Amino acid sequence: MGAIRLLPPEEARKIAAGEVIDRPAALVREFVDNAIDAGSSRIEVLLEGGGCRGTEVIDDGAGMTKEDLELCWQTHATSKIRSIEDLATAETLGFRGEALAAAAAVSRLEILSASGEGEAWLLQTGGGREFRLTPGRRTRGTTVRALGLFDVVPARKRFLKREGAEGSLCKQVLVDKALAFPGISFRLTLDGRPDLFFPEAASYKERFTLALLSQNERGFLHEISARGQGFSVCIVAGGPELVRQDRRRQFVFANGRRISDFSLLQAFEYGLQGWFPNGTHPVGAIFIDIDPALADFNIHPAKREVRFRDPGAVHHAVTSTLRDFTRRRDMSRRAASVAENVDRPWISPGFLSSGFLSPGFSSPGLSMEALLEHPPVFAPLPRKDPAGDMAFGEAAEACPSYLDSEFPDSAEPRLMGMLFGLFILVEWKDSLFIIDQHAAHERILYDRFAAGDIPRQELLAPIPFSTESAEDDRFLQKQQRELARLGVLIAPDDSGGAGAWRIEALPSDWRLSDGDTVRELLALRDAGENIAERWAATLCCHGAVKDGDYLDSAAALSLARAALRLPVPRCPHGRPLWKELSREDLFRAVKRL
Repeated sequence: MGAIRLLPPEEARKIAAGEVIDRPAALVREFVDNAIDAGSSRIEVLLEGGGCRGTEVIDDGAGMTKEDLELCWQTHATSKIRSIEDLATAETLGFRGEALAAAAAVSRLEILSASGEGEAWLLQTGGGREFRLTPGRRTRGTTVRALGLFDVVPARKRFLKREGAEGSLCKQVLVDKALAFPGISFRLTLDGRPDLFFPEAASYKERFTLALLSQNERGFLHEISARGQGFSVCIVAGGPELVRQDRRRQFVFANGRRISDFSLLQAFEYGLQGWFPNGTHPVGAIFIDIDPALADFNIHPAKREVRFRDPGAVHHAVTSTLRDFTRRRDMSRRAASVAENVDRPWISPGFLSSGFLSPGFSSPGLSMEALLEHPPVFAPLPRKDPAGDMAFGEAAEACPSYLDSEFPDSAEPRLMGMLFGLFILVEWKDSLFIIDQHAAHERILYDRFAAGDIPRQELLAPIPFSTESAEDDRFLQKQQRELARLGVLIAPDDSGGAGAWRIEALPSDWRLSDGDTVRELLALRDAGENIAERWAATLCCHGAVKDGDYLDSAAALSLARAALRLPVPRCPHGRPLWKELSREDLFRAVKRL
């Protein structure tokens, strides 16, 4: 190593600029942020060579004066803050004055701007400290153009992707900005060809729908709002019809910036738990509007991370808002189901209201006598609260007894057979229903247990176990009372030292081994605020009839009829209970149409 020397200012500026502008997408992000901060209602982005040869952003915002243009391209020249204290209250997307200076250091920068009715001026600079300012022509607003990105820094240019890939990254940046600002219209042109156009939208839901969903998916999106101390949240969430195999259609925005926050994405999925099958992910976005004093946006050069003063409050707002929303929708469907059958005599034998099946039921087959061991449980009509909304705690009461003496439709379902030891085939209303017996039974049991206390049975021999982390200990200590309500009685085991516990009671008819029981119990730590729902789903999963359990014809038909009466046609894990094939579907499959 040689002696320490100071880098020439020009080289230092190029190195620093490469940390802010690392690729064309960064130019798009910074230029569009400036256009939004200027109050623009229309923003157009034009790219040449994926932005490597040219990136241009045109807006109709406030524009800049001649004096502004003389300073705007210099390092830390900004109109948005005056001191470090202003960072705590800055509400604009940009505020440090780095973007234009960085672009000028690594490209040839041109800015044409006009403010109000005044004259327009053109600034040209790049690669050094020289600049040229001449009169120009345009209406109110600004056009910013960066040409030849990294031509003066070949070392960085070698690491750019091919032009198509860089263009795709620029496109994603523009989509992010469009999602966060539905009141602004955005247009993208690639190498002279129109690519994207988002007209002004009335809501986040409308913009999300236009930007990311196909035409036949647009009816399955919901918009929900909530408020907290110093912040508000708007959530756009897809219904169970819009699941994906990955999280690429999930977004988090804070004060208009897309941020990386895994805990909030986790809160999003926790809140929608039970609406989508395991192994899949919901579609949607979280838009947070928070007092700048309660969040630090200055911890990442590209502002992709935010430090919230009270992240737990934001997390809770997202989860609880989504849980309340999904419950309201499910409750409304249950209420409609009850209302539809209020005039019918409920003389059901109470199929599957017995809770869990005992191990002996699986051989040689599950009979009607076994399934109808316990007396019927009748459900009253749901009560209304003074505001006219159904109370969430009455979910169990809102479920009718699932089997009536007559089916609610004129045509009775007809059992056509069983398939693969799992599926019940039923003909009903000119359709073939292929019903998953395990998923359907799970849902029926879940509707019984999810909203009420779960009966427990004390163990003759407590199950001792030890935790592996302090987090597990804190979870068990905090949730002892809630676990007791869920049928699990635990206590610290003083004879076993630190981290030692014992299980003293479990839900009636619990049948898992000691090791599996402990694993299921500790797995609840990842359920967030959904402990009751997760535990109810666990109980139902282990208590329901399994793949391969043989049902006689009467039991199969009873289960099918109950499944078709369910107001929520998904198991607690979000999987659909059946697949419907209409007469037209079947005729089309064999070319009869």
